[in-house]
Amino acid sequence: MRIISGKYGGRRLHPPAHMPNTRPTTDLAKEGLFNMLQSRVAMEDANCLELFAGTGCISYELASRGATQLTIVEKDAMMLQFIKQTIDAFKIDHTQVLRMDVFQFLQTCNHQYDIIFADPPYALPNIELLPKIIVERQLIAPEGYFILEHTTRNNFEQFQGFDFSRNYGATIFSFFKCD
Repeated sequence: MRIISGKYGGRRLHPPAHMPNTRPTTDLAKEGLFNMLQSRVAMEDANCLELFAGTGCISYELASRGATQLTIVEKDAMMLQFIKQTIDAFKIDHTQVLRMDVFQFLQTCNHQYDIIFADPPYALPNIELLPKIIVERQLIAPEGYFILEHTTRNNFEQFQGFDFSRNYGATIFSFFKCD
């Protein structure tokens, strides 16, 4: 796993060997995601939120490309420790790392973010609640995006705020905007 571009481009990440419930976004899918984002939203000075962070690789990529405010939510203690160590090693400032359930976080969150990224477990039974909560609570800043990583089992085209989706093999990114 590596950082694709920007300030930390080319740096490799070495996550724990046995990551429980974690499926990192592949470099190919991540590269496609950031190619789409760079033409749609300003990452420089962006305020970003990563949900179900796992290794935190999306946040490191955002920081590498100029995001200045990062909020990272991950429930697993081992993965949270890895995220904190990586942030320290890269010397990434203005980062809030929270060990908490994503749905609890969303119910209390009252900030707007330029970029929100969620990579929940593919078998999450209530995955459809994520876009509903995020759009209804108006957590997406104007001109910002919420990106949900999921499989072909889910289709969000009829959801409020849905803008478009892109398929990278078994990985689909659905993009949502504020209404």
